[in-house]
Amino acid sequence: MRLILSLCNNWEDYGGKAQYVRWGKEAGLDLTSDDDAFFSHATIKSYYKAFVKAVLTRKNTITNVAYMDDPTILAWELINEPHCHSDPSGDTLQAWIEEMASYVKDIDPVHLLEIGVEGFYGPSTPELLHVNPDAYSGTIGTDFIRNHHALGIDLASVHIYSDNWLTHSEEVSHLHFVKTWMQQHIDDAANLLGMPILIGEFGVSLKDGKFGHKFREAFMDTVYNIFLRSWKTGVIGGGCLVWQLFPESAEHMDDGYAVIFAKSPETTLKLLADHSRSLES
Repeated sequence: MRLILSLCNNWEDYGGKAQYVRWGKEAGLDLTSDDDAFFSHATIKSYYKAFVKAVLTRKNTITNVAYMDDPTILAWELINEPHCHSDPSGDTLQAWIEEMASYVKDIDPVHLLEIGVEGFYGPSTPELLHVNPDAYSGTIGTDFIRNHHALGIDLASVHIYSDNWLTHSEEVSHLHFVKTWMQQHIDDAANLLGMPILIGEFGVSLKDGKFGHKFREAFMDTVYNIFLRSWKTGVIGGGCLVWQLFPESAEHMDDGYAVIFAKSPETTLKLLADHSRSLES
């Protein structure tokens, strides 16, 4: 097993970028929106860099190996699902990505580095905006192609949450979106970016009753088959990570997306096992 360690969260879970802004305000800084403060303010950026340095240089207390030297870590992730609504042009977030990618690579030039974006296309590729789930997705400051041209980025990161992105519950349409979304990003990673692609998160929530186990399995099977077909034909390498696998004792953390081994249908578990065997063969 290998770890992809995320260095921050766009959302407030586990503190996220909002916590950095709170620390700044507590220190007396005159800050406006969370976006402007986190991605642009020099002091807030120094807080993030201090945390990054502390994590990358930390020594494992059991093995005495620094994280930056530990092969257990596959890659670093700059920030989970960054959004910068205050600058739809993408310039602010792009500058932050370039600065922080350079900073991480200066400390640890060996490990892989990815951004953590969901994969929305932005102003640099207007011809691809129609691939996004809606018009709004192209105005939140992320830009899949431009973001991944930043020096130091090694993996193209994409998420798939059609249940959350699309307003309707027509299952066939959801699966069609998944196929189009994945194939476009796989092609772009291979032909425009020249890097492996990581489907860093994908899943279906059962929380609100909009979808059930049967659709979740069809969704997962679609994602796996598209990725495996691409992988086996040698088009592009990478990985595909379902959000999220849970042991029975962790149900209190279930956000609706959890696949709980002890309580999931046998068909779901068989699907996961078959996919694992396919990767081994």
